[in-house]
Amino acid sequence: TIMLYHKNKAQKVLPVFYGVDPSEVRNQTGEFGRAFKVLIERIQKNRDNEQSWRAALKQVGCISGFVIQQSRNESEAIKNIIEQVTRMLDMKDLFVANHPVGVELRVEEVIKMLRNQNTKDPLLLGIWGMGGIGKTTIAKAVYNKICREFEGRCFLLNIREVWDQDNGGVHLQEQLLSSIYQTMKLKIQNVESGKVILEERLGQKKILVVLDDVDKLEQLNALAANRKWFCPGSVIIITTRDQRLLNWLGIDKVYRLEKLSDRESVELFSWHAFKEPFPIEEFVGFTGKVVSYCGRLPLALEVLGSHLFKRGIQEWISVLEKLKNIPNEQIQKKLKISFEWLWIFY
Repeated sequence: TIMLYHKNKAQKVLPVFYGVDPSEVRNQTGEFGRAFKVLIERIQKNRDNEQSWRAALKQVGCISGFVIQQSRNESEAIKNIIEQVTRMLDMKDLFVANHPVGVELRVEEVIKMLRNQNTKDPLLLGIWGMGGIGKTTIAKAVYNKICREFEGRCFLLNIREVWDQDNGGVHLQEQLLSSIYQTMKLKIQNVESGKVILEERLGQKKILVVLDDVDKLEQLNALAANRKWFCPGSVIIITTRDQRLLNWLGIDKVYRLEKLSDRESVELFSWHAFKEPFPIEEFVGFTGKVVSYCGRLPLALEVLGSHLFKRGIQEWISVLEKLKNIPNEQIQKKLKISFEWLWIFY
């Protein structure tokens, strides 16, 4: 039952292998295997459950947990278990999206890239794509999926925007350290001294760091200048519109985020414009044109859909006229229409 809940993502399982090797649990061998065989023979009435029990034990043996040998300091082991469970309970997922259309498939692709890393060295992965395509959304969802595998974690959101604020670079460095070490805000005097502190501290833990919306080389220099800063097994994910930055950092893998498919675009737009996954019959044609003119960009579809909700046909036509006069390659102008709260209505 426990493993069934784990499979359905309703419960997190953290096994404790006390005086037994995980491989013995996984394969039901050794002293554990002999004890398990005795148990099965003793309760022969439940032999029908034997195969499901063996399958569950195999799954448990494959999960990373705590191995406690009898020679170890048990009080120290218990302390480590309590700290790990406390961290897991304290972690809260990031909000991803009200309607995460197409997110799961893309998250699985990113995680597959992470899992295919053959080395134990720090892994640097870039999520690259144009503005409004959903890089941050995918990064949040990936973060939620894997963050509990690390000793420390930090998601630095909107770096491009924060960096341009007063002491923005120092603020980001302080946020990175305080998030990973779960401490009160650490004081950093300036970006250069912050780099020295980061180089000293980041390599002490296996960590997950997401640097969201990076657009300047100096930002990478201040937050992740060198992979030697990070402990083996750490993962650093960078979202950016500029592939050159990823090349400069010597990124290990790049996930190029593609636009939504036509079907996904219609569904996402419909959730925002009609509060259901399909367009209302009289707006089917208009919906297809909006999707086409928006270039299948999630951000534009969401904002335009929200503002066309319960609007009349004439207002839809007005928006379409505005959109179709902007060439598809001028994506930022299309997004500007979305973010100006559809001033054409007023």
